[in-house]
Amino acid sequence: MAAAIGAQRAPHMWMTMEDNAKFDHPGLNPVNDAYLTRESWKIFQIMAEFVEGFERLARIKPSVSIFGSARTKPDDPNYLLCEQIARMLSDAGFSVVSGGGPGIMEAANKGAFAGKSPSIGLNIMLPHEQSGNPYQDISLSFRHFFSRKVMFVKYAAAYVVLPGGFGTLDEMAEILTLVQTGKTRRIPIILVNSKFWAGLIDWFKAALVTEGTISTEDLNLFQVLDNPSDVVDAIFKHYESRGFEPSAKERELLLEL
Repeated sequence: MAAAIGAQRAPHMWMTMEDNAKFDHPGLNPVNDAYLTRESWKIFQIMAEFVEGFERLARIKPSVSIFGSARTKPDDPNYLLCEQIARMLSDAGFSVVSGGGPGIMEAANKGAFAGKSPSIGLNIMLPHEQSGNPYQDISLSFRHFFSRKVMFVKYAAAYVVLPGGFGTLDEMAEILTLVQTGKTRRIPIILVNSKFWAGLIDWFKAALVTEGTISTEDLNLFQVLDNPSDVVDAIFKHYESRGFEPSAKERELLLEL
């Protein structure tokens, strides 16, 4: 049997480069210089986004990044809840950072704008949906999601996540992954509206923990709260014995985001 299999494979094993269609694959052909040049120059656009973000946001600490749906209407209970949370955080001395758009992002900026601390919007240029809200003391615009993500994490003392869609889940998964893998410091990650998040958390337990893709301890990376004052209290409790400034080790981690 082994000999037969070897005999079947032998012709393929000794194919010449000319006979092997793989070598006609476009991925192995030289790159078009004009296209490569345009791609290479994108590096400077990306670099500019990072430089501007670092320069404009370096002094906003402590800050809290807030996430949620762009589609939430101003009369929605989640919008009003977010606005209240942001106002309380702002009055407590936290800059509030959102995606700068409508919905929950607008509620976060609106609440902070009325408070004592800066309201920051990290706007993203999209083909649809995103438009900047008017409640921003600092407004930055990004073409690239990845540079924007770094700005959300780098200066955040906490993440507050309200009901949202894929974008919100993406940001939540991002910070959970960074903390779980030790790529950033441990910060409070607070999911607001227990009824909304209940199904996802049940799935975490029933599927991810059961299958061993996360550990039971990973469920302690976040907490679920409903009351605005509880959100503020949870953040202060996390830092009561250490202060908001990153330690020397944590600063090194943040340099490697």
